[in-house]
Amino acid sequence: MKDKTKIVTQNLNLFYGTKQALKDITLDIPEKKVTAFIGPSGCGKSTFLRTLNRMNDLIPSVKIDGKVLIDDIDIYSKNLDVVQLRKRIGMVFQKSNPFPKSVFDNVAYGPRVNGIRDKNKLAEIVEESLKKAAIWDEVKDRLKSSALGLSGGQQQRLCIARCLAVNPDIILMDEPASALDPISTSKIEELIDELRDNYTIVIVTHNMQQAARVSDNTAFFYLGELIEYGRTKTLFTNPSNKKTEEYVTGRFG
Repeated sequence: MKDKTKIVTQNLNLFYGTKQALKDITLDIPEKKVTAFIGPSGCGKSTFLRTLNRMNDLIPSVKIDGKVLIDDIDIYSKNLDVVQLRKRIGMVFQKSNPFPKSVFDNVAYGPRVNGIRDKNKLAEIVEESLKKAAIWDEVKDRLKSSALGLSGGQQQRLCIARCLAVNPDIILMDEPASALDPISTSKIEELIDELRDNYTIVIVTHNMQQAARVSDNTAFFYLGELIEYGRTKTLFTNPSNKKTEEYVTGRFG
């Protein structure tokens, strides 16, 4: 059975001023699967990830042409509400960025912004989101304490809970475990595995073993170009492009 496509990019080009960072990227990302972007530093994978929720709009010199469709809607069309778009697309960054507020208020922040005021409803959303992010048992007695007192791995899972609290259908993760120790990393990977049935997840990682462990599909980027894209297992064991083979076997990068 063919996977249902969630995100489509067609001939996507991105320029920072005169420098072209993405070159003619055409890619279909399936729904409720994990798609990994790999490639050496500076190859465009994080830039491409940020085109999927229009985060690059915040950079003054950026120019984008081509199309990004989510559920067949062109997200770069003039009349699209970017705030609504970003509600549907959660983002988890490389460095955990909890707000300097309590654990509870971190997770309740998004729902409150979206107009939810009922205390019981907020408590329910906070508990459910922390459970989905596999951190409820560790923080349930510390909900009123500052989120900044949590360990790095806990902060990252809290940020994932904060992202889940607004009920997105897509989660973008930009090297979510690169600053974490091996135990915290494996918890994040387990969490990705648990979330994959309910969310479309796109993860940028510089760790090829991680891409092999967590993703269904992998895209290999090099110098702003998409070199190869396919089933993770195939891409790692039987790549069709020589450049991909050289990268996944560690000959460069």
